[in-house]
Amino acid sequence: MNAATSDSPRIGVYVCHCGSNIAHMVDVEEVRAWAEETLKGEGVVVARDYKFMCSSLGQELIQKDIRELGLNRIVVAACSPHLHEKTFRAACEKAGLNGYLCELVSIREHASWVHTDKAAATEKSKMIVAGGVKRVRYDEPLDPLRVPIHKRTLVVGGGIAGIQTALEIANAGYPVYLVEREASIGGHMAQFDKTFPTLDCAACILTPKMVDAGEHPNITLLTWSEVTRVEGSLGNFQVTIRKKARHVVEDLCTGCGICTEKCPKKVLDTVFEAGLGYRKAIYTPFPQSVPKYPVIDVENCTYFVKGKCKACQIFCPTGAIDFEQEDEETTVEVGNIILATGFQTFDPRRIPQYGYGRLANVFTSLEFERMSNAAGPTGGEIVLRDGKTKPQSVAIVHCVGSRDRRYNNYCSVICCMQSLKFAHLVKERTGAEVYNFYIDMRTAYKGYDEFYQRVLSEGVNLVRGKVAEITDAARLPGEEGKLIVQVEDTLAGRQRRIPVDMVILSVGLEPRKDAYETAKLFGISCSANGWYTEKHPKLDPVATMTEGIFIAGACQGPKDIPTSVAQGAAAAARVLGHIQAGEMSMEPIRASVDEARCSGCRICNGLCPFNAISFHDDRRVTEINPALCQGCGTCVAACPAGAISGTGFSDAQVMAQIEGLLWDVRV
Repeated sequence: MNAATSDSPRIGVYVCHCGSNIAHMVDVEEVRAWAEETLKGEGVVVARDYKFMCSSLGQELIQKDIRELGLNRIVVAACSPHLHEKTFRAACEKAGLNGYLCELVSIREHASWVHTDKAAATEKSKMIVAGGVKRVRYDEPLDPLRVPIHKRTLVVGGGIAGIQTALEIANAGYPVYLVEREASIGGHMAQFDKTFPTLDCAACILTPKMVDAGEHPNITLLTWSEVTRVEGSLGNFQVTIRKKARHVVEDLCTGCGICTEKCPKKVLDTVFEAGLGYRKAIYTPFPQSVPKYPVIDVENCTYFVKGKCKACQIFCPTGAIDFEQEDEETTVEVGNIILATGFQTFDPRRIPQYGYGRLANVFTSLEFERMSNAAGPTGGEIVLRDGKTKPQSVAIVHCVGSRDRRYNNYCSVICCMQSLKFAHLVKERTGAEVYNFYIDMRTAYKGYDEFYQRVLSEGVNLVRGKVAEITDAARLPGEEGKLIVQVEDTLAGRQRRIPVDMVILSVGLEPRKDAYETAKLFGISCSANGWYTEKHPKLDPVATMTEGIFIAGACQGPKDIPTSVAQGAAAAARVLGHIQAGEMSMEPIRASVDEARCSGCRICNGLCPFNAISFHDDRRVTEINPALCQGCGTCVAACPAGAISGTGFSDAQVMAQIEGLLWDVRV
């Protein structure tokens, strides 16, 4: 026998019914009996089945056998290791057996759930169990890696989720770096007028939190800044942050606004005002900005373009304007990182039949948010593009860019409620006739359906059907000078042409355009749609597969404000747990390099999805950082020299499992 298993293997096999999840398609008793009889020669001492092996009684059954029968290897045939591997490892540890001498093989996902033939599923389950038994003979006892946790935390993204996260950690007494790429924190929520379903003023509930974050002694606010490099691992990340030049000396600036007032250059604000308003070349994004310091737009500033002007510098009473200021880089050490980088809105120009950018009075939802905001470019007046005419009829189109295989095949969560809010605001402020065009009305959360009923009672017209086209080509009387919405009314069972003065496109939410680059920078992954991937969609929605890096808010997927706040608080709780523990244990399933066999070809260097591999030019060998490695095996498979091996997945273990999977159970 292999030296690693020189002790005589005494293996216990435990087959789970998983209620009816497994038992409805697999004859569990037959699998148990087969394992006990046929696999005796492989070291199986006992085989049992139980209704729910993961229950406390199921775990106690395993522990009792370990103690009384002297078992030194365990195979549990149940569900996915991703779900309950830790459960059974912990059970073994309580009985005095190293948890890494326990193998969990999946007969639920790999047999029961993918078959309709019970006999075939049963035979396959026997082979899966045989593979686990063969493999466990080569398992070795392992010890988790212990790493100390630095008490500082980095939060990337200053929207509502990032602000909530930073405040939770800072209020617990620990230091936080809050990084935001724009000149002020606040994110998209700062652009909104009211929030559904309670119609609270967005600024009224957001601004106090912004001020708290800006003034908190435990929060270092780094706005107009971006993360450029991330090194290290859980407990000890080294993060390089580039602070872009504001050309304003923050220590001297009082935020008086004289520089903005005296600046002669007006620029169309395509960011905060969504292209509806103007700002100066030196500006703060909005009156409640935190921090209060302005920033110079060097691409539009007359001095940077032509070398003339300097009006802001001339009139600044404190001499805070510095045209020579340059970008600065700083490196901080943190124990954990939370990404709350948010979303971007779908560009409706991608749907040309809706006319956005071509038909003047077709607006996006973000444009309408700014228009309806009392601090927006129209002072809260809902008007057409001419800036003065109030609409008499308004169409609101749901699901623009969402639930559509040509664009985004997912629901953007907020569109139905957002559109109902718009309908209420239009009715309230203009008295116009309002038409909401929807595919399905989704009002699932607290107070949402009540708001839907309220909007119905206000006389809003709801038309169920996907809008085919928005045009200004009049064909019927009464359509001249109007926008015509062409739609199939699926409830009435007919095509309709509805003329209106204004159309609002309720655009969906998308991952930020640089989401993949950001994910690669931090060593995490994205879904096929581009959202950051969580460790488990149900049981661990705030962690990622890279230890020490968490996600919060709409960077994980579309969500509304309450859910973003809740997820931010949840991520903060996870980080606080790490900090207060002082140190954390990490999986010992890691890859390692045999330097004597490494040829320095570097094939593995660019393949690691977790950025765990580095190359030493002086020694011409590759090294794997065990704290960053997640044991995925990509490098092991790619190494042409066979110089990389995976702990817990040695060649002997893998080949033994394959041999077991090929067992002829019919013999």
